Amino acid sequence: MNKVGVVGCGLMGAGIAEVAARAGREVVVVEFDDESARRGSDRLRESLARAESRGKIESAEEVLGRIRVVKDLADLADRHLVIEAIAEDEAAKTSLFGRLDEIVRSPDAILASNTSSIPIMKLAVATGRPERVIGVHFFNPVPVLPLVELVPSLLTADDVTDEVRGFVSALGKQAILCQDRAGFVVNALLIPFILSAIRMLESGFATAEDIDQGLVLGAAHPQGPLALADLIGLDTTKAVAESLYEEFKEPLYAAPPLLLRMVSAGLLGRKAGRGFYTYEKGVAR
Repeated sequence: MNKVGVVGCGLMGAGIAEVAARAGREVVVVEFDDESARRGSDRLRESLARAESRGKIESAEEVLGRIRVVKDLADLADRHLVIEAIAEDEAAKTSLFGRLDEIVRSPDAILASNTSSIPIMKLAVATGRPERVIGVHFFNPVPVLPLVELVPSLLTADDVTDEVRGFVSALGKQAILCQDRAGFVVNALLIPFILSAIRMLESGFATAEDIDQGLVLGAAHPQGPLALADLIGLDTTKAVAESLYEEFKEPLYAAPPLLLRMVSAGLLGRKAGRGFYTYEKGVAR
């Protein structure tokens, strides 16, 4: 799988493209408009420059030379592996998988999703090759965090899972195997925890700062749940919660009203400059 495609060049898509290129793969990244493509290219350049300055890579320009940012899905026709990393929207992802199925030529090519919660089967059956569709869920920031969740559906071929596990290992990542259930392993545990912290804040039980400090200082978490929600993105947190609730109908998965209102107001966390905290150049203040 030397020819890799990535659809989406936001935080996750750019991170996936970066680690693949750093591992020597030839990467084509698709964004759908000029501004998104420009921001994605800038994101890649800045991240690789930081990696070079810290001695993680020898040459940012060399790695960038293995990445093309384009605007046409047709440029993915010759890819061996295509990883979808667009917004956490089931309808949009399902539509995209149908288009990729028509565009990616090789019947042996693998179509993968970086979804954090949507069942892989729903994406697989949108294609004519469900046995070659799998979930490959990276974690943010992708160049730093070592975990990848591999999520085969009931129809995914065993050799596809083995191939993708080898690919993930070649990127320097550690894979865990998950059943195809909404939320997989990490988010099925993490999202109810974050939602509980939001309910605690909403009820006036404690301030955001005290809730987060409690978990950092009392439970040795690297950051508190509300700061983590800001990092993930409150829109993504909401989308994952809704996917979990749709599948399991458990009250602990229901998005609290405060989260819904903040998303409606555009207070999405770090990427918007304001969530549970206010950010200036990505730093809370």
